[in-house]
Amino acid sequence: MNGHGGTLGEDLTLTAGALLLRPWREEDASALLAAYDDPAMRQWISTPVSTPEEAERWLAAQRAGRESGSRFSFAVTDTGRGGELVGNLALKWPGPGPERAEVGYWTTAGARGRGVASRALAALTDWAFTAFADEGLVRLELLHQVDNVASCRVAEKCGYPFAELLSALPPDYPLDGHLHAREAPAAEVRRTADRRAAAAGTGGGRASGR
Repeated sequence: MNGHGGTLGEDLTLTAGALLLRPWREEDASALLAAYDDPAMRQWISTPVSTPEEAERWLAAQRAGRESGSRFSFAVTDTGRGGELVGNLALKWPGPGPERAEVGYWTTAGARGRGVASRALAALTDWAFTAFADEGLVRLELLHQVDNVASCRVAEKCGYPFAELLSALPPDYPLDGHLHAREAPAAEVRRTADRRAAAAGTGGGRASGR
């Protein structure tokens, strides 16, 4: 097993109601190209996928990331619509340490407004904190450009509050960005307990001083 759960398996799937989050497959190439053939998609994605060759390389990169345990990408499909591809969701480690990981996603044009992103992200979040708890994962981060209002809403809805304003880094990131972050449930419980203990200690001090 590598440092990020490499034995979790190539067939790992997650569910969120009618949504099935499964590994990407070679036969998804045409649906992937159709998803990227969308002006809104091209506005937010820095790496284009506009030819069969680019689609093949993109799918190969997702397989390689899953095999190495450095990136877990899921094709989000709607089982209530015959397995229609409705989005992509990914969990990756931007640094060498296991304590912090990053989530990212996109949805197809036809799936927007149906709550796909928030349902899928909620499922991924719960899975990640459970699957990688023993490895030390305590924080998930979500980044988006400041003008991506929809992503901001999804982040807040899924319990990722705004944490930091990120400066633009042209040409890949021409605008400032938002960093949203969510802590592992255990870390949240500990912090709440610490706050309560501190408050109780302060309160006790005031009472005894009277």
